[in-house]
Amino acid sequence: MGVSQIPWWGLPLVAAVFALAGAAAVRLVAARDHDLRSRRRRTRRWYEERKAAYVTLLSGFERATVRLRATFEAGEKPPGLLVYIDEIGPALMPVRLLASGPVRSAALAVHLQLERLHGPMNPAGVSGVRPETHFRELLAQVPLVMQQFEAAVRDELGIEDTPPTAPAQVADGRVRRLPRRSESGHP
Repeated sequence: MGVSQIPWWGLPLVAAVFALAGAAAVRLVAARDHDLRSRRRRTRRWYEERKAAYVTLLSGFERATVRLRATFEAGEKPPGLLVYIDEIGPALMPVRLLASGPVRSAALAVHLQLERLHGPMNPAGVSGVRPETHFRELLAQVPLVMQQFEAAVRDELGIEDTPPTAPAQVADGRVRRLPRRSESGHP
């Protein structure tokens, strides 16, 4: 079959089919890239929202704990429960809404511990223990429950407590560690 036997409309039809196929492929690739960028943005926003909420709450818990220690050591009465709730409430609500179950539970454990310390100490609640001793024991438990909250946050956000290792260099199928650079930038 020679060139003269191809109908006049055959070549434009083949070109049009290839052009449409190319346009469809470009459209699919662009849609996939848009979806990946959108997913990356949502993931980043998810991470940043939670991180900001957790840091704000941890800071509030820390301020409340330091204030309790300072007032206790000065022999003063701790601030009232409503003062504590007014300070921590706005920081606690985003965590309650955004956090996973383990983080939310750990945050509420810290909150309940601090809430007890800001409330009136009931000497009849713990038999044979003076209220000051009971207060001191409850205050000593705050760092422990805070540590559990921090561990839950690290786990949820994927924060590792060890620095990343030096990058590896792959050559000839073998993995070798790159030499570390000194502060001046020279090996």
